[in-house]
Amino acid sequence: MWLDRLSGQSTPSAPPAPAQSRSYSPAPRRSSHLPPGPPTRPAYGPRTTSLGLSSKANFSTNSLNSPRLPNGSSLRQQLSPPADVIDPLGVLKDILGKQSDKVVNGSEDGDSSTIVQKPPHVAEDIDFEGLSLHAFVDRASQQETKKVHQFAAQTVEELQTSLMSFQQDLGAVSAEIETLQSRSTAMNNRLENRRVVEKLLGPAVEEISVSPAVVLTLTEGQIDTSWVKALDELDKRSKTIDARFKDSQKTSATSDVKPLLEDLRNKAIERIRDFFVSQIKALRSPNINAQIIQQQSFVRYKDLYSFLARHHSVLAEEIGQAYINTMRWYYLSSFTRYKQALEKIPIFVVDKNDAIGADPNIQRASANKASQPQHDPLTIGRRMDVLKRLSQSALASHLAEDNKQTHYLETPFLHFNLALIENATAEYSFLANFFSPAVSFRTISRHFSAIFSPIFALGHAYTKSLVEESDDCLGILLCVRLSQHFAFELQRRKVPVADGYINGTNMLLWPRFQLAMDVHTESIKRATSSVASARGTASALGLSTAGAFNQSTAPHMLTQRFGQFLQGVLALSREAGDNEPVGNSLNRVRAEVESFLMKIGKGFGSAGERKRDRFLANNYSLILTIVGDIEGKLAAEVRDHFEGLRDSVGGA
Repeated sequence: MWLDRLSGQSTPSAPPAPAQSRSYSPAPRRSSHLPPGPPTRPAYGPRTTSLGLSSKANFSTNSLNSPRLPNGSSLRQQLSPPADVIDPLGVLKDILGKQSDKVVNGSEDGDSSTIVQKPPHVAEDIDFEGLSLHAFVDRASQQETKKVHQFAAQTVEELQTSLMSFQQDLGAVSAEIETLQSRSTAMNNRLENRRVVEKLLGPAVEEISVSPAVVLTLTEGQIDTSWVKALDELDKRSKTIDARFKDSQKTSATSDVKPLLEDLRNKAIERIRDFFVSQIKALRSPNINAQIIQQQSFVRYKDLYSFLARHHSVLAEEIGQAYINTMRWYYLSSFTRYKQALEKIPIFVVDKNDAIGADPNIQRASANKASQPQHDPLTIGRRMDVLKRLSQSALASHLAEDNKQTHYLETPFLHFNLALIENATAEYSFLANFFSPAVSFRTISRHFSAIFSPIFALGHAYTKSLVEESDDCLGILLCVRLSQHFAFELQRRKVPVADGYINGTNMLLWPRFQLAMDVHTESIKRATSSVASARGTASALGLSTAGAFNQSTAPHMLTQRFGQFLQGVLALSREAGDNEPVGNSLNRVRAEVESFLMKIGKGFGSAGERKRDRFLANNYSLILTIVGDIEGKLAAEVRDHFEGLRDSVGGA
């Protein structure tokens, strides 16, 4: 088929279109069947019409020339296609590809010229397979439609398959959801039932069960606060099961659990024993501070001993006895070393040569006092400061060993007893805190006595060594006051177990004090007996001649010494009770001093009566002056007595 020309006129009288306006056809031209010569327009019959389009813009101005059919006939007529027939130009455009039109010299009336571009690929020859253009196009359209229908059918089939699979999967999911819902409902029911059962049985099960964490802690864990909590948990469960067995509420559960709890309890007892044994061994280590171990290892875990005492009393007693033996050794060795250190402190020697009525010359010439510094044992002075140092701590052992200063006997007595009282208080507090309430306070007192009995005996022996050979009345009385203060301090600290030691110390001090007072009394008696002659009187007065004595009414040296001694005794007896032997011993010494002064006064003779009275008045006044500022009941009695004597001889 060949598109040889396009007609641009709508009527036969229209001039032919120019050659440039002919549409380009990609098909090759076919040779004409007419003879060569100038082209002539064929004649048309009356029924023949040209294939033309109106002058409207949507119709082509070209005419189509049908090719000759195979049987040699030619298309003589051209008919307008019906309305339902596809526009051939549109079909050609679909086959050949859309051409881009470019409007050139356009005008308002629609008269325009188009330039058709040649497609990049043009088919040189198209085989229509002997079909007409409409048939060829219809067949291609049918084939395309068939392919579309096949593709659509295939797509629909695949979609149907997918939908069927999705429907099946959705059904399976729905079934699974229903299954899960039913299982969830069943689980909720079981959970609710379990909650009800747990609410009823939970407390009962909790009372007899022990968690695996508690078992692991008790068997393998380190002994610390968590171990103590686990032990307390075990103890509660054991008490509950034991109570049920006693009340005839035994069940199969309690019968099964009880042997396990007993095994666990035995394991805990074994570990408690090993723990305390290791701590007791640590107390025997050299240079160990026992109070640190007591606070950090014993008191901190005292519940372990209480548990041991409840469940294995024999083992608890053995551990307690081991502790008692260890601490007795510890304190005895420590105080023995401390006593040896205190014994290295130099002590002033006070003997009968330092008595009131002794000759001062003999006192200075004593051989055992040659190396010690001078001192006055009859003057209290700053020795009372020892009573103000009670709040201080005891002297350390190394300081005591290096101390080269000479002290009176009350100084080592103070430090030894300070250390003893502090340690006794600490030990008793520990025993009361650690062993109670496992044992009674009576048993605790026995434990304390078993520990400190050797130390108390050591303290008594040391006190005895200090005062046994000493005639220092003021030093011994100071020790008595210190001992009384220790007794008050022990009462304040509520440590009654050391009262026996205080009483034993007082029994050592008071008799020795009375003996020392008797030494002073005897020395004054000897001085009085020596006033039998003028020579004796002069010797007693410490004067060279009797004439010198007859001319002096000054107070006697013995009066001065007695006044200083009396001041010290009264100062230490401000709060003395009526049951103390101080007053009686002091009255004996005072009576001997009065006898001595009366004996001296007789030496003035009958002519020197006024001198005698003045002499006596001066001596009594001196005593009153020395003791005038001392407070206390005993001091007031002494002042009243000497004021009466002074007034009796006319003194003012």
